[in-house]
Amino acid sequence: MIAPSILSADFARLGEEVKAIEGADWVHVDVMDNHFVPNLTLGLPVVESLLKATDIPLDCHLMIENPERWAPAYAEAGAYNVTFHAEATDNPLAVARDIRAAGAKAGLSVKPGTPIEPYLEILREFDTLLVMSVEPGFGGQSFIAHVLDKARTVRRLVDAGELRLVVEIDGGINMSTIEQAAEAGIDCFVAGSAVYGTADPAATVEALRQKVIAVEAATAAD
Repeated sequence: MIAPSILSADFARLGEEVKAIEGADWVHVDVMDNHFVPNLTLGLPVVESLLKATDIPLDCHLMIENPERWAPAYAEAGAYNVTFHAEATDNPLAVARDIRAAGAKAGLSVKPGTPIEPYLEILREFDTLLVMSVEPGFGGQSFIAHVLDKARTVRRLVDAGELRLVVEIDGGINMSTIEQAAEAGIDCFVAGSAVYGTADPAATVEALRQKVIAVEAATAAD
């Protein structure tokens, strides 16, 4: 699954920019509040407008404080998947249940420096785990490879049938790093500048997908 991040899109032309990624699996929407992260992006009104502009499911990544207060509204608006940060709340299970009750899939995200082990038990209550491979807050950062150990840990549990969720990665994904991520067992790849920095974003989405397919074929052959 390829989920282009509109953080790298032209905010003045978001409707057109979403149409430019035809063939993508999800549209990744980075919501930042200038509190949890040192940047301010878009919020619920823009998400509501995007929902009218595309049929591609919206994958809302909330880099915000107090997700218990704000997250359910994104689900109620029609977002397909609503992800919040483990570091932003003392009760991630309650937030996940509220998101699901409001009609969306629930995702948990962890920063590069946050260990995954304390959250393994509660991942049964989630539909998505979003592993951050850069520090959240800004696009265009370099890929942090050591976070793939978290993905491998969760992949083993999914493959063993102990968990059922999508393992997603966000940060520094491009034509080179996507291969490393695919080898680690990632299911969904968020790519921002690697998609929107090209002349043909839809073709780039497909090229990224083919990179993943090639890795999976090589792995199966081994």
